Amino acid sequence: MGYKLAGYDVIGCNEIDPRVMSLYETNHHPRYPFLEPIQTFRERTAYPDALYNLDILDGSPPCSAFSMAGSREEAWGVEKKFREGQATQVLDTLFFDFIEVARKLQPKVVIAENVKGLLQGDAKKYVQRIYAEFDAAGYYCQHWLLDGQDMGVPQRRERVFFVCLRKDLIDHVPVRYNLFDVVPHLNLAFNEPRITCEDAELELGDEITTKCYVEDYGRLQRGEEKKYQQCALVQKTDVHPTLLASYRDKASPMPAWERKWLSKSDICKVSSFPQDYDFGSQKPHYICGMSVPPIMIAQIA
Repeated sequence: MGYKLAGYDVIGCNEIDPRVMSLYETNHHPRYPFLEPIQTFRERTAYPDALYNLDILDGSPPCSAFSMAGSREEAWGVEKKFREGQATQVLDTLFFDFIEVARKLQPKVVIAENVKGLLQGDAKKYVQRIYAEFDAAGYYCQHWLLDGQDMGVPQRRERVFFVCLRKDLIDHVPVRYNLFDVVPHLNLAFNEPRITCEDAELELGDEITTKCYVEDYGRLQRGEEKKYQQCALVQKTDVHPTLLASYRDKASPMPAWERKWLSKSDICKVSSFPQDYDFGSQKPHYICGMSVPPIMIAQIA
């Protein structure tokens, strides 16, 4: 959606989860959908001609192994039953499968997204390897930590973006290349006005009846400490916190002005999804919580 907003023609996709692929095909009608693990997609010996030399190849390798909310180092190198597609995979190697696809397709630009936790602690070693692998695949690589609230999204959402340029397209200019200093320099500083809950005109939906939220809501309204440590109040003047796929299940923020969950329309608003997006049988907060807000991608594109 972000690339379409920026004027691109999105022609293909690779997805492991049939439910998500169904949504993708319903809403975007890609010419070349590949419903399979990236491990088998990368091993293909030939692809449709239209997929070679793309203007942009974009990827979001699953990133829960690097999330600060997850098990981190304990999950690295471990096979895990993965909810998306119900496949057993080692999640922290999927980024390198994606780089191998880039090496084969040789797009002009590669954009890859991941969680903020990739830049923290021992995970930084993966960033160094990502740079090395992109270099070997023929790309100059740079990365940025960007926040959706500075890019025109009514949500605080920090994500890491790698932007990689194919070497042969810029080798005619002087290039200084290391992890910290790269020429040509891309300016990805965004300073859009922040959009608060009030600015986004959130309408709210179902009443919150879950016991722990109801009790903590009352305590927070009275200025007392929370009992369950699961929720926080969001003021109308706040930019909405990061929307998680587990919204309404755990650790969910609640509007301070009314004890109600976000409506479907609100979830689309804070995620910069179209109001008429067809979620099929999937919960809107699950799909939006798993997705990069389209406006973030449109700004980068």
